[in-house]
Amino acid sequence: MAEAERKYHVGLAEGEVGGYVLMPGDPFRTALIARYLEGADEKAFSREYRTFTGTVGGEKVSTTSSGIGGPSAAIAVEELGELGVHTFLRVGTCGAAQPHIKTGDLVIATGAVRSEGTPDAYVPKEYPAIASHDVITACMEAAEAAGAPHHLGLIRSVDALYSDLMPERMPRPAELRAELEMWARAGVVANDMESSTILIVASLRRFRAGVILLCVDELGAGEIQHLDPSYMDRMLRVAVNAIGLLVERDRAAAH
Repeated sequence: MAEAERKYHVGLAEGEVGGYVLMPGDPFRTALIARYLEGADEKAFSREYRTFTGTVGGEKVSTTSSGIGGPSAAIAVEELGELGVHTFLRVGTCGAAQPHIKTGDLVIATGAVRSEGTPDAYVPKEYPAIASHDVITACMEAAEAAGAPHHLGLIRSVDALYSDLMPERMPRPAELRAELEMWARAGVVANDMESSTILIVASLRRFRAGVILLCVDELGAGEIQHLDPSYMDRMLRVAVNAIGLLVERDRAAAH
């Protein structure tokens, strides 16, 4: 296929991606997700964007990595949307912002605090980063069916991981610690790096988007945990099952 027919960054062409996309940050996690898709094969691996496409419930579904942070995530949503994607589910990791959220728990976002910069180039801060009700509901039902510990609430997306993780190593530690405490007191349940960008760009482009995250850093731990792989597998199964629920409901609504 001529390179001119492929999207510049994600490396995909028309017909190679489904209408539903599971979006981890890590390109190697797309291969793990692909194991839960029927008949999946790799379609592209360009820069940080790696894509596998298969089916769920007879519907074409893809998984494409976003890379780390808002700038690359925004590009992924833009280019995938131009190829016909209408539903995005971020499948990532997070750090807990509340003491009751433990390593291995799932977090399903209702929305995200915009503590990063990419969406500011799209729309002012007053525009909220809100997840699609359909996607939230599907994720909750899939987590409950799996018996997976999960939490629902507002998360917060940031640009500088280590400022949150190790504020004492930064030039203004007291200010950073105060900010983290303020957001926790405001009820934020977890922190990540990509969700608010994905939610904002999807909303502006009239796509559905949601977020399900695996906690890898408990409050105050100061380090990211290397988890038992079964925790990641559980989240990926829940995410794929949530997409399956959306496929079923979209199909029913169309008839």
